[in-house]
Amino acid sequence: MTDEVIVKDSNGAELADGDAVTLIKDLKVKGTSETLKRGTLVKNIRLTGKPGEIECSTKQVKGLVLRTEFLKKA
Repeated sequence: MTDEVIVKDSNGAELADGDAVTLIKDLKVKGTSETLKRGTLVKNIRLTGKPGEIECSTKQVKGLVLRTEFLKKA
């Protein structure tokens, strides 16, 4: 029995630490005036231990938490 949380993208593909993902929707970043555009490639993601979230950094925003329902594996 393992306690590992399986994190999946919007298409059901399993995500792992270090994967690259692409945004499938424009996302406004709370607390900033930035909008991450659809199709933005986010590299080197980190799993948070929650099934619906990943941590990542983009050129514009560092330490970002994204919902997996807006991502697809690159």
